[in-house]
Amino acid sequence: MGENMLELLTAAQMRAVEKAAIAEGTVSGLVLMERAGQGVVAAVQRRWPELAKTRGRALVLAGPGNNGGDGFVVARLLKEQGWAVDLFLYGDTATLPPDAKTNAERWADLGATGDLGAALTEGLDTADHDLIIDAVFGTGLSRPVTLPLEALVKPSKAQVVAVDIPTGLCADSGRRIGDGALVRADLTVTFHARKLGHVLAEGPGACGALAVHDIGLRASTPGEKAPAIAAVPDLTTLQKQTGHKYGYGHALILSGPEGRTGAARLAARAALRIGAGLVTLGAPRGALAENAAQLTAIMLTEVDDASMLTRVLEDDRLNALALGPGLGLGRARELTLAALMAHRATTLDADALTAFAEAPDRLFAALHPDCVLTPHGGEFARLFPDLADKLAAPANSGPAYSKLDATRDAAARAGCTVLLKGVDTTIATHTGEARVHCAAYDRAAPWLATAGAGDVLTGLIAGLMARGLAPLDAAAQATWLHTEAARRFGPGLIAEDLPEQIPAVLANLPQSIPPKT
Repeated sequence: MGENMLELLTAAQMRAVEKAAIAEGTVSGLVLMERAGQGVVAAVQRRWPELAKTRGRALVLAGPGNNGGDGFVVARLLKEQGWAVDLFLYGDTATLPPDAKTNAERWADLGATGDLGAALTEGLDTADHDLIIDAVFGTGLSRPVTLPLEALVKPSKAQVVAVDIPTGLCADSGRRIGDGALVRADLTVTFHARKLGHVLAEGPGACGALAVHDIGLRASTPGEKAPAIAAVPDLTTLQKQTGHKYGYGHALILSGPEGRTGAARLAARAALRIGAGLVTLGAPRGALAENAAQLTAIMLTEVDDASMLTRVLEDDRLNALALGPGLGLGRARELTLAALMAHRATTLDADALTAFAEAPDRLFAALHPDCVLTPHGGEFARLFPDLADKLAAPANSGPAYSKLDATRDAAARAGCTVLLKGVDTTIATHTGEARVHCAAYDRAAPWLATAGAGDVLTGLIAGLMARGLAPLDAAAQATWLHTEAARRFGPGLIAEDLPEQIPAVLANLPQSIPPKT
């Protein structure tokens, strides 16, 4: 996988990459447009080989910008392959950007260009079309789409293909802009790298399948803000090479009282499975027997209160902590502050976050850069209510405020790494570095919607930080592994199954570590 495939770009970053290449003289805008059109046609042929053989009827909807220019290229290439092609333009050929205008003129030698607005008003019949190409508005869309495009594509039998991004979707946030139209494609073909809008919010649902076509651009993204990166495993950190158990860290997971111990055990087992050398469960006296009855390789120690936790942490071999799952709010408030005073790598989840809902600044004042907060949407709203409100507000213009924006803002405020859970899990450090994991497309894992799954993720992060990974890397790799374990198990998954899938997931990763270049 090339580096550009790992980048998740904003529309502005993508424009910067293209402009840099054109300014260097390595490629022209016209060549990039031609390559994009070729990529769309090739992706259609791969996705639906039967369409490539039958060469049916295509409807191309072109817009007033360079996305429309891509559509003109697609129309020409399909026509040259023997397709019957109907093309409608939203706008005027005379006002198209130069490269798009050139391709409109090339198309004029092959077929007519209809008026899209007028055709939609009159009722455009798609009953005989096998393929609809949406090239109306691309990644630069900043306003609601007033065309009734949804009425056009919904009743059609045709396969709908979006060029770069479905019309109506914000390329930076994955949100529908305003209450305008949103095309829902069967396939989206984008260029150079995925955009954030493909993986956030409504993006996966609107894009259908997603294909990334290389148009010959370099991976570097000029601009002030570095791109987000897709969360992927790093073999150099997941494999064990030499050494003994103390070389792979010792994680301490804090348990709740009797009757509320299961969540911490899930986290502890995950920490051990991911390779922490040792894992200890710290439980109140009344819960020791309950935990001991179900633990073997995981050790136990008594942690009744903050003072006892402070004494336990005098052992500096305990290099990573996780607390929150099943802890109870009163116990969480006390133990969280004591844990943070030790300045170890610390993962906070569940009750350790909710306990500070009334006084989040008290938590933020105690946090340090080696912490990871792992809220779901509700917990995030309790700690960062203004950011949650901003994210929930209507996206009336683009680029719209995104889940990644909210996560970055939260991390800057907290002074540590924040992981905001979801199908689109967003992770950011207090300095703005970011990772995104999208459990959709070929990584869909709906079985993760089960009680205790988040506790396992907490344990995976703690185990990786015990092994020495930085908070961002631990959070990103844990998220990938968490989804991969769920995908491997499949339907019927419960949280207890997740740690048990980790060995098989690790065994199925390529075992050779690539040399550094």
